[in-house]
Amino acid sequence: MGKFRRTSREGLLKKLLLLSICIGLGSIAALAQTKHTIRGTLEDASTGEGLIGATVFVKELSTGGTSNVYGFYSLTIPEGEYTVTYSFVGYESVTKTISLDDDKTIDVELEPGSAELEEVVVSAEPEDANVRSTQMGVNKLDMREVESIPVVFGEKDIVKTIQLLPGIKGNEGSGGFFVRGGSADQNLILLDEAPVYNASHLLGFFSVFNSDAIKDLSIYKGHIPAEYGGRASSVLDIKMKEGNTKKFAAQGGIGLISSRATIEAPIVKDKGSFVVSGRRTYVDLFLKLSNDDDINKSTLYFYDLNAKANYKFGDRDRVFVSGYFGRDNFGYADLFGFDWGNATGTIRWNHLFNDRLFLNSTAVFSDYNYVVDISGEEDEDDGFKVTSSIRDISLKEDFEYYINPDNTLKFGAGIIRHNFVPGEISPQGDSYINAQTLQNKYAWEAAAYVSEELKVSPSLSVNGGLRYSWFAQTGPGEIFTYDQDGDVVSSETYGKGEIVETYGGLEPRLGITYMLNDETSLKASYGRNRQYLHLVSNSTSGTPIDLWIPSSNNVQPQIADQIAMGYYRNFKDNMYETSVEVYYKDMQNQVDYRTGAELVFNENVESQLLFGKGWSYGAEFLLRKNTGRLTGWVSYTISKTEREFAGVDYGEVYPASWDRPHDFSVVGIYQLNKKWNLSASFVYRSGNAVTYPIGKYEMKGEVINMYGKRNNNRMPDYNRLDIGATMKLKDNEKFSSDLNFSIYNVYARKNAYSISFRENRSDPTKTEAVKIALFSILPSVTYNFRFK
Repeated sequence: MGKFRRTSREGLLKKLLLLSICIGLGSIAALAQTKHTIRGTLEDASTGEGLIGATVFVKELSTGGTSNVYGFYSLTIPEGEYTVTYSFVGYESVTKTISLDDDKTIDVELEPGSAELEEVVVSAEPEDANVRSTQMGVNKLDMREVESIPVVFGEKDIVKTIQLLPGIKGNEGSGGFFVRGGSADQNLILLDEAPVYNASHLLGFFSVFNSDAIKDLSIYKGHIPAEYGGRASSVLDIKMKEGNTKKFAAQGGIGLISSRATIEAPIVKDKGSFVVSGRRTYVDLFLKLSNDDDINKSTLYFYDLNAKANYKFGDRDRVFVSGYFGRDNFGYADLFGFDWGNATGTIRWNHLFNDRLFLNSTAVFSDYNYVVDISGEEDEDDGFKVTSSIRDISLKEDFEYYINPDNTLKFGAGIIRHNFVPGEISPQGDSYINAQTLQNKYAWEAAAYVSEELKVSPSLSVNGGLRYSWFAQTGPGEIFTYDQDGDVVSSETYGKGEIVETYGGLEPRLGITYMLNDETSLKASYGRNRQYLHLVSNSTSGTPIDLWIPSSNNVQPQIADQIAMGYYRNFKDNMYETSVEVYYKDMQNQVDYRTGAELVFNENVESQLLFGKGWSYGAEFLLRKNTGRLTGWVSYTISKTEREFAGVDYGEVYPASWDRPHDFSVVGIYQLNKKWNLSASFVYRSGNAVTYPIGKYEMKGEVINMYGKRNNNRMPDYNRLDIGATMKLKDNEKFSSDLNFSIYNVYARKNAYSISFRENRSDPTKTEAVKIALFSILPSVTYNFRFK
């Protein structure tokens, strides 16, 4: 027996020793295995624009990668002979045989596809990205979709288009939107990495984004990557076109109330280019036709200008300079004037340290301001101006390190200087109004992050990130402290640069994807976001005179924690995409306002604020068809958003103003033949939560409405059908043109924009509701052209 045990032990030791030797030799062989890197850029062959998210696939290894937002890719694989395919949806694939015995730079240009009608493809991502990506709660739109979808006045609008996607809610006549229960100020809107603080023209009827100047857009509403921060609910990341590096090109459109034009051309062919795009409305010209002198002298228009240039300095360095300037101008006769607008500027430097390490350095300027001009009744010089603004200057460093095809590391840091001008009153001429200035507010915001995209196995992928953000309220200024009733407790004066209050903390982000098979996956995500800036407004839809304020000794940063799970399934070779996502979001330090709050031109505006908590939960369903003559999607969201404030209804829970249990939309785009393209969209949604009067009383001869609990009523449900058609007039190698016809609100439904209450004129003892509707049926036509 003892001999048997000895023999068994010896045999086992020999086996373990042999296994250790094999593992050691395998490790040595793995270490000795020579690896090389393929890197380069993927570009549109017709324009030279970098392709975002294009696919690089190595057949022999069944692995690959995608290009980043600048079209750059990098793959590190063992030495050998490989067949590499470069592809992008809507483009002809390119396959190359590569003998990899050294690091190689391979730049590839993909030709736009000349698909037949039955092969029409409309997508902004690789075909199965929705299933395989570790991102969830993210949507990308192809600009071809945006161009086809009918909207008000026929003006292409990306902000209105994203509101047709699940989890994103908007209001007619409003430039703001609400994502998974978050308020309108909880959305970070970036244009070439510059924040845009007010994204609307004409009080929300148009967005500030000219679609002709836009290359790519993504909306993150669930798992927000660690490189983004500063807002609690979502990120709308918009990239401008870079310009045609091959040849001169121009395009534009002439509509009923606006026109636009874009030109682009090389600076040096294949090395640099520029693009300039402008747009203006001319409603004011129609006002001149009025017989009313006041209307005849009035103004109502907006304009905007996008410009961008880039240049390659060798194969490792590239510089981008871009900017946006837009302005709205509204004036009634000589009595009242109101204009507002954004200005942004971005300078970026891309540098490739080696074949795997990529750097993007960014400097950003952003300014939003408004001016209200009130003229005196007797003398046009007897008036005053009110101005307000917010201005940011920031620096940021973002690194990408391509460890191998299954592992990409991102890390970086950035800092922002905020300058808030709450309000200045300047007398004009001999005005009796005295000059007044609310003291400016100053703050610093900084963050550092690291994230890793890791393919653990063929079935399991993980995207983990950690962000640390820091915020400081600084002087100079007199800083007040308020009690719970909004009364001043104390004040203290701080000098320039002195720190008043600081906040900060970690923001973990995690996304997990598990592939059940090639067409199906399960996903889960968690993310924490901190928001240090707050929008002060009594309006749920947002107005140009809304005030942004920083976190302070009285106002703590908002914090949102969101968990989500999703099921994704594609059918018929990715022709159809389906997904179901459920989420729960917990929101701390939410901001609301005291009853009768005075928010405009108030030095002590923080005393008018209330602080509480909120939560939102729901389910989002999406069915999308990407290929064929008929493309489009159906989306449905069922959700609940509630809030709880000690100072509102004695702490009772109440629905947020933008709480809408049901949101349903259908978008269809049909290629009838080579000449005609048809489109339609239908929207149905529950009415917003509102507060209606429950009675009235008389005080000093004046009848005053008495209101019930906060948001205890609802507006009527909203529904609308829009249709459009595009007729191709001409299309050859040099020039193309088309006519776009659209009808907004086809069946002329009078959807309620607002409901007010007044005494019945025939019986003052009764109160009647008055509904205001913005639009009935609105037809429009636009002529579009393009010099290729």
